[in-house]
Amino acid sequence: MKRVVAALIVRDDEVLICQRTRHQAMPLKWEFPGGKIEEGEDYHVALRRELEEELGIHAVIGPELRRLQHTYKNGGTLELSFFLVEDFAGEIDNRIFKDVRWVQRSTLPQFDFLEADVPLVREIASGALRLRPARPA
Repeated sequence: MKRVVAALIVRDDEVLICQRTRHQAMPLKWEFPGGKIEEGEDYHVALRRELEEELGIHAVIGPELRRLQHTYKNGGTLELSFFLVEDFAGEIDNRIFKDVRWVQRSTLPQFDFLEADVPLVREIASGALRLRPARPA
């Protein structure tokens, strides 16, 4: 099973989402930033590394808010761990995505998210999962 970490970065009533490029697996789908945990990494270290690589920010990783498992039709199974980012330093710089956007929480279901992210997207949009805004340094 592949272990993946993702960040919920919030400002006011908005959440940061990212769109994959045409050349990535599951092209043009939206997701929360993050990625695979490398051998020997813990969750927080992996997410800090991914956010620096993808967005150029130095993040303070907060609590884990959800852990989900998802099996795709091709048989690949993921364990996804979603963490709140409490603070970050630096300006968000799109280094790998087609698009990066701040969007209102309530509008999240309007985006074509990765299948594995959809249950969390619904929770956030409905207000069932409350998120505190990050405080940029």
